[in-house]
Amino acid sequence: MAASISAACCSAFAPADLAVTRKHISMLTISLPWRIQTPPPLRAVKAASKPPAAPEKKREPRGITKPRPISPELQALLGVKEIPRTQALKQIWAYIKENNLQDPDNKKIIICDEKLKNIFAGKDRVGFLEISGLLNPHFAK
Repeated sequence: MAASISAACCSAFAPADLAVTRKHISMLTISLPWRIQTPPPLRAVKAASKPPAAPEKKREPRGITKPRPISPELQALLGVKEIPRTQALKQIWAYIKENNLQDPDNKKIIICDEKLKNIFAGKDRVGFLEISGLLNPHFAK
């Protein structure tokens, strides 16, 4: 549309010092990207119809969360016959903190008392990363 306007027509309306040339007219026409030129098509909206939700079943624990029988040494400390590994580790940490068995200089080291020595293969000091590995023999497979 802007390109069809002739220079003579524009110059008739413009003052003499602002004469419009064909070059100026061609610069006025801007080509827009195709995404802006055409609006996106409208999508049909479906009615929200969901089937009634089935009651959620609580799935049985598996792996380390499944209760397993434990050794008599671990039973003496925890007071139960079956426990998941995660809960056993949690209770052992609670026991360590209750009895203040962490090394004051390095909290990553546990100073074992007699009950913990029975569980941790007779070691006097155990690193906190070793605990889960030392508990493995106490769980029946």
